[in-house]
Amino acid sequence: MSGHAVHVQFAGRIVCVGFGSIGQGVLPLILRHIGTAPERITIVTAEDKGHDEARHFGVKFIKVALTRDNYRNTLEPLLGAGDFLLNLSVDVSSIALIGLARERGALYLDTCIEPWAGGYFDRGATVESRSNYAMRLDALALRAGAAGGGAAPTAVLTHGANPGMVSHLVKRALLNIAADTGVDAATPRCREDWARLAQSLGVKVMHIAERDTQVANTPKKLNEFVNTWSVDGFVSEGAQPAEMGWGTHEKHFPADGGRHAAGSRCAIYLNRPGASTRVRTWAPQAGYFHGFLITHSEAISLADYYSVEEGGRVVYRPTSHYAYHPCDEAVLSVHELAGRNWHVQDHKRILMEEIIEGIDELGVLLAGHAKNAYWYGSQLSIAEARLLAPFNSATSLQVTSAALAGMIWAIENPRRGIVEPDEMDFARALEICTPYLGKVVGKYTDWTPLYQRGELFAEDLDTSDPWQFKNVRVS
Repeated sequence: MSGHAVHVQFAGRIVCVGFGSIGQGVLPLILRHIGTAPERITIVTAEDKGHDEARHFGVKFIKVALTRDNYRNTLEPLLGAGDFLLNLSVDVSSIALIGLARERGALYLDTCIEPWAGGYFDRGATVESRSNYAMRLDALALRAGAAGGGAAPTAVLTHGANPGMVSHLVKRALLNIAADTGVDAATPRCREDWARLAQSLGVKVMHIAERDTQVANTPKKLNEFVNTWSVDGFVSEGAQPAEMGWGTHEKHFPADGGRHAAGSRCAIYLNRPGASTRVRTWAPQAGYFHGFLITHSEAISLADYYSVEEGGRVVYRPTSHYAYHPCDEAVLSVHELAGRNWHVQDHKRILMEEIIEGIDELGVLLAGHAKNAYWYGSQLSIAEARLLAPFNSATSLQVTSAALAGMIWAIENPRRGIVEPDEMDFARALEICTPYLGKVVGKYTDWTPLYQRGELFAEDLDTSDPWQFKNVRVS
C-alpha cells in the first residue's frame, strides 16, 4: 500500500468504459483515493478481461462493445449530472463520449483521443485525416459548442502518463533549468508566461524519452504481439503517421513531410508509420538510444502551448515528439507487425505476472539551452510497482496514477470545459501521482545527436545546430 495521503470525496457515480490493463490498474487507485462506494462504479467493456477483478472489488461489470448505434442507449441510464465518465477504451469515439458526458452533466477523462473502430486503419483515408493533429482539432472544436464557454462540465483530454503527466514534467523541468542557469522564472501564470520562459531558456526540443526494460519469463511467440500495456492501443498509434511539433529553429524540412492546412499548424507529419521511424534520444539509465517516433497528442499540444507570437507571426516554437523504446518483446512484435504490412498478429499478450525484472524510464528531455540537455522523469521498477499498487506493472502504474491525478483534478475543478494537460495545475497533478512514480530524477547531459556520428559511414549532418530534427532522425 502507498502511504499517499490524497483523498477526495465524490458523490457521483463512475462509469469506466474499457477495462484492459489500464482500467484494471486504475480501479484499485480510484477505490483508494476517491471516496465512492464500489457499488457506484460500473465497468462497460467489450471483453471478459478483468471480470474477476471487478467481482473481487464489488463493482458492476457490463460486457458490451460500444458502437455508434448503441453507445447512447447503453451509457445514458448510467450517467447523470455530477457523475464521471472515465474513457479507457479503444475503438470508441472520444468525441462521441465527450458530447454525451456534456449532455448528461458528467465529468470526463480519457488517456488518448480515439475514433470509432477502423478509423486508425481506414486504408482509403488520407494520411493527414488519420493524424493525431486532425483528431485533436476535432476534439478542441467541441469547445465552441459549449454553452457559456468554459462553464461546461470538465472534460480532461489525453491524461495518462503520455500524453498527460509528461506535460507537467515539462513545467517542472523548465523551472529546474531556470534555477540552475540563473534565469528568473518568476511565477508563470498563463500559457504566454510558460512559452516566454521556454524561449528565454533557449529550449529547442522537447523529447518524451522512454525506455522500457521490463523482461518476462515467457518469450514472444510467432504471430503474437507482446507489450507491457494495451496491444491495440500501441498498434493503432504505431500505424498512424509519425508526427511531431515543428520548431522555429528547424532548417531542413523532411522530404516526406506534410504540413496541415487548418489550425495553428504547430505540427507536421511524415508519410510513413511512426513505428517504422526511429529517432535518437537520451535518458539517464538507458543512455543514448533509438526510439520509435510514435505519434502522440503531447507532441502537438506542447508545440502549440509553448509557441510565442509577435505581430501575428510565430517567433518561437520548440520541436516536440515522442521517442519510445518499448520492452524488447514489443520491439520484436513491431518488427513482425511491419513485416505483415501493419496487419496485427492473431495473438496478443499484455505482460503482467510474467515480468521478472526491469524498469520503465519515462521522462522529458529538454535540450538546446545553456546546459545542453536535461532529462526529468520517472524511473519505476516492476518490483516497486508491485509494492505500490495491485494489478499494475511499471508501465501501467505510470499511466494509472496519472489518470487518477486527472480525475481528482477534474473533481476539484468541475466546471472548466474541455481541458488539455498543459492547461492544468501541474503542481497539483504531480503531487497526486509522484508517490507512484518510483525514483523521480533530473539529470543534465552533454550528449547530443551528433555524438560518435560518421565514424563508420559518412553522413549529411548539419553541425551548426545538433538539435535539428535532421540530426535526430534515424530513418
